[in-house]
Amino acid sequence: MTTATIPSARLMHSTTETEEQRMVGKVALSSFLGNFIEWFDYASYSYFATTIALVFFPTGDHTVAMLQTFGVFALSFVLRPIGALFWGSYGDKRGRKAALAHSIMFMSGASFLIGCLPSYSVIGVGAHILLLLLRMVQGFSASGEYAGAATFLGEYAPTSRRGIYCSLIPASTAIGLLAGSTLATLMTAHLGTHAMVGWGWRVPFLLAGPLGLIVLYIRTKLSDSPVYQSMTDALDAKSGAAAAKSGMFAPLAELFRDHAKALVISFGACVLNAVGFYTVLTYLPTYLSDTVGMDATKSGTITTICLVAYVFMVFGMGHISDMFGRKKVLIGACVAFIALTVPAFLILNTSGFLPVLIVELAMCATLTANDGTLSSYLTETFPTSVRFTGFAFSFNLANAIFGGTASFVATGLIALTGSSIAPAWYMVGVAAIALVAMILSHENTDKDLNHI
Repeated sequence: MTTATIPSARLMHSTTETEEQRMVGKVALSSFLGNFIEWFDYASYSYFATTIALVFFPTGDHTVAMLQTFGVFALSFVLRPIGALFWGSYGDKRGRKAALAHSIMFMSGASFLIGCLPSYSVIGVGAHILLLLLRMVQGFSASGEYAGAATFLGEYAPTSRRGIYCSLIPASTAIGLLAGSTLATLMTAHLGTHAMVGWGWRVPFLLAGPLGLIVLYIRTKLSDSPVYQSMTDALDAKSGAAAAKSGMFAPLAELFRDHAKALVISFGACVLNAVGFYTVLTYLPTYLSDTVGMDATKSGTITTICLVAYVFMVFGMGHISDMFGRKKVLIGACVAFIALTVPAFLILNTSGFLPVLIVELAMCATLTANDGTLSSYLTETFPTSVRFTGFAFSFNLANAIFGGTASFVATGLIALTGSSIAPAWYMVGVAAIALVAMILSHENTDKDLNHI
């Protein structure tokens, strides 16, 4: 009987491991695709900003039109903190799977409808209103995507490799930007202005529809993480399932009552990521073409090369953070931004292809030290009961205040000061804020998420 039981037990253990691996693979795929859609949309809006300005804001002043275009981009971030509280609380109370399945429908649907909008020449100011409304719906729903995907994947990941697993989220962000950059570069090179204004700019937004349906299908096949299920089982045993679901478990109240300090520090850590990400990866192509005067095709090519390198560097930084700890890597990123940003912008203004490429690669490497580590750091900062909410709110509040406004502020600072390196000094100031936050933070790299 003993000899028969041992092989049977081994077979059951092997089957369980195989099922867990498949589930982790599905979680990783759905996290990747959902985040890809979000950032492909944001990349498309930034890289097609000049064309969108012609379609929706056909003023005689190019600077005013660009400010209006980036203004809509910034205003779409207003709802992100509100959306973060909604989706985060929903995900902590009802499960990561449910929140992510519903948010993807709103996010991809709003992006698809943007691609269907009539232009200003057809309906006048109504085009402005509809564009802003859809961008705000997109921002509200997208506010749970990055945090939810990172939380979901982080809770499935092995403790010793959580950094590299969670780095898939910023990697998918970079791949979404890469896809948007590549598409914009190809279309700009092969389509004339008339075609781009007429229909070309719509293509990336229309693609969000079918992609969203694919992600929704995958997410309906997932199970919530073992970490989350352990928490809900403990709540059920303590107070009963009905009581837990009826409102005794209140993530928002718990977050602000018991984890206010962690929330403030997390916000401080996120501000550099917000400004650095949008400045380096989405604003610089516009900066190089509009401010420096570099050919749009060349600046687009540089962006594409940098994004390819960025993906590999993000995974590398995730692995390094597993080895040395999140706090050390994030502090290093802050120091590097403070020291290198102003000299980097001075070199960018030379407009030479090779110097600009080298500088952008260096800035991308600095950003990956932050971006490749932040998702695992935030996942480890909050306990399971408020993990989604704490991550989503701190990340999205920073992006609403600093990220969504980065292109607008950079363009406005240059117009106000007359200095083309004004955005660099802004980034240095933000990096200093993040440095203080990281010095005050705690190291949780090697901790089991059940014990935080």
